Amino acid sequence: MLPFRAVSRSYFSTQAIKSFAIPNAGPKRKNLIGITYQELQLELASIPGIKTYTADQIWSFMYKQVLEKLGYSDFDLMSSIPKHLSAKLKEQFVIDYGEIKLDKLSTDGTRKFLVGYDTKTNPSHVIESVIIPEPRRSTLCLSSQIGCSLACTFCHTGTQKLQRSLTASEVVGQYMIAAHSQNDFPLDSLQVERKRSLTNLVFMGQGEPLYNWRNTSKAVSILTHTNGLAIPKPKITISTSGVAPLIPKVASDLGVSLAISLHATRNATRDQIVPLNKTYPIAEVLDACKQYVRLLGKRRNRITFEYVMLRDVNDSVTEARELVKLLKELPAHVNLIPWNPWPGSVYETSPSEQIDRFAAAVMEGNVPCTVRRPRGQDIMAACGQLKSTHDSKRRSSDTTNFC
Repeated sequence: MLPFRAVSRSYFSTQAIKSFAIPNAGPKRKNLIGITYQELQLELASIPGIKTYTADQIWSFMYKQVLEKLGYSDFDLMSSIPKHLSAKLKEQFVIDYGEIKLDKLSTDGTRKFLVGYDTKTNPSHVIESVIIPEPRRSTLCLSSQIGCSLACTFCHTGTQKLQRSLTASEVVGQYMIAAHSQNDFPLDSLQVERKRSLTNLVFMGQGEPLYNWRNTSKAVSILTHTNGLAIPKPKITISTSGVAPLIPKVASDLGVSLAISLHATRNATRDQIVPLNKTYPIAEVLDACKQYVRLLGKRRNRITFEYVMLRDVNDSVTEARELVKLLKELPAHVNLIPWNPWPGSVYETSPSEQIDRFAAAVMEGNVPCTVRRPRGQDIMAACGQLKSTHDSKRRSSDTTNFC
């Protein structure tokens, strides 16, 4: 049984933010979720009477021994921490994953969370993250920003102006909420008895993760820490619309998997549907991908090239063959995404027969290709449909606080 309940069955919308919001200074107590293990050691070093092993204890309580329902958000629940030390910790720190504002379950099992951050002060500071279940794995789609600055014309998120980037704690908190919902804690017992339910993470939600490099990379370091959550690096994918200068750093600094939101084979078309292409055109993005491959070396992973199928825009067999030519020097895998509709869009989804022809032409060129099955459309949780929202008339009792 899933531990969360939907607090509302209605999908709500908000007014578009008309100006760029300056982030608040944040809470007085530092959130331990989202700081690295080394930072935790430094923070604790200033507390009188602290032991060298206390950082290990707290880190393990936060990320491995997490209670099934509540999580270790209260230092008093950490049984090996002395009471006098717990009191000092509570004065300076907090363990906060964020607020679950909405929890929706699709008929196909896809689950979407609307997560808020300090919404009493900033009601619109909410994002969406999505769990996509499959027979052999479950994937969590993470957001990296509130809104997006890229304005890709086929994407619903692109209609929501960027407010700010998420902190590392807000990214890691999304995982903690989702992992709790899948009963993946405590991790110690899972290592012996069963595999995690939540197996893969993809930075494919709201925002451009490479435009939030500092917090994205910090979140990855926490998620992959061997003494904590220990998520294997190949199981984490960072998707970018093509911020070419930072693509090699995904290999050199993080060593995780890479996905490119390509969506066109010609600059003229891509300029129209992915405006970032005017800054980093296709050739520059592909050169950066080659650097990524070289830097990974023996750890070499296939790069996923995302390609949304827009009727009479980018879906011809000729373009499929052009795509093969573009990718022939890369270890590539093409993921075709039937466009998912959202209110006000001018696009149409390519007919299934045309998608099949496109896929066949790609595979004839010896490039692996799959067609992504639409998931979560009934709750606006499918690829390209995410847009965080807020209804100021909702009662506070409709909000679920996770911590």
